Amino acid sequence: MIPYKHEPFTDFSVESNKKAYEESLKLVNSYLGLDYPLIIGGERVTTDDKIVSINPANKKEIIGRVSKADQELAEKAMKTADETFNHWRKVKPEVRADILFRAAAIVRRRKHEFSALLTKEAGKPWKEADADTAEAIDFMEFYARQMLKLKDGVSVESRPGEYNRYGYIPLGVGVVISPWNFPFAIMAGTTVAAIVTGNTVLLKPASTTPVVAAKFVEVMEKAGLPKGVLNFIPGSGAEVGDYLVDHPRTRFVSFTGSRDVGTRIYERASKVHPGQKWLKRVIAEMGGKDTIVVDKEADLELAAQSIVASAFGFSGQKCSACSRAIVLEEVYDQVLNRVVELTKEISEGNPEKPSTFMGPVIDQSAFD
Repeated sequence: MIPYKHEPFTDFSVESNKKAYEESLKLVNSYLGLDYPLIIGGERVTTDDKIVSINPANKKEIIGRVSKADQELAEKAMKTADETFNHWRKVKPEVRADILFRAAAIVRRRKHEFSALLTKEAGKPWKEADADTAEAIDFMEFYARQMLKLKDGVSVESRPGEYNRYGYIPLGVGVVISPWNFPFAIMAGTTVAAIVTGNTVLLKPASTTPVVAAKFVEVMEKAGLPKGVLNFIPGSGAEVGDYLVDHPRTRFVSFTGSRDVGTRIYERASKVHPGQKWLKRVIAEMGGKDTIVVDKEADLELAAQSIVASAFGFSGQKCSACSRAIVLEEVYDQVLNRVVELTKEISEGNPEKPSTFMGPVIDQSAFD
């Protein structure tokens, strides 16, 4: 198999790259305010109740209006995904992987468009948005290649004279509840990992960034994903999220977000409901305290630059954002003073401008 190199970051000091991004922002502007339906078994479902996605850098600008699922539609999506699983699980791993390779190729061709959409919908400055899209491409490539690696199982060399091996089997219907801070990379990565391994998915993206998820679902359709494998059901966590986490036919939940919501999902999913044949699996990626340690022999300028870039990149709205610096006493004052100097130099403003390092926070509650 051909070795894969990570999707490269875009060098925006190159004029042609800068112009390409500016053109992509214009392209995204041309389809602002559109309506996006739910997708259940390939069928477009429009509801009166909408999630309105707004530009956090310009609250008067509507990115799109996305139909909102209720419990009845969530149940319909669950039945569809459950039925589709019976044949999708038997599709050859090579065929499933090939869909991911095609989806990665489509996104690669539209890379700046997706990044520009992240700038508009999530308030990501150019470099942060570019990295998000690159990571989404990498996830599709990585999980497809992992599937090809794991499809024949693994031999277990336990003792002479015995032949042992284990294989991987698809689980069933997975509920993916994705975050707004990496609204493309984590949303796409958790979804395609489940799909390529033979599971079907109910995708409930973050309510602040549902348009990029709708665009991703369209890409998966174009890549040849059969109807019913991926069902797009944005909606309220209290109404749709809880209902699906509790559902007896949910096999696993993949969640990225806050500690409060993650622990709540973990607790609810641990209960066995009537008709449930298994214990649900929960993958919960939540917030953390991230530390940079600075030794006295370190490159202190690099350390200070790294602390500032990590702490304030995307306004610090990342589980990977540096929230704690541990600095040896001998160089503490030197590093601290340089961090303060660099922080004062941060350019804040509209993320559509290439010079902006730090844009808005995602919404009013984050601001408060």
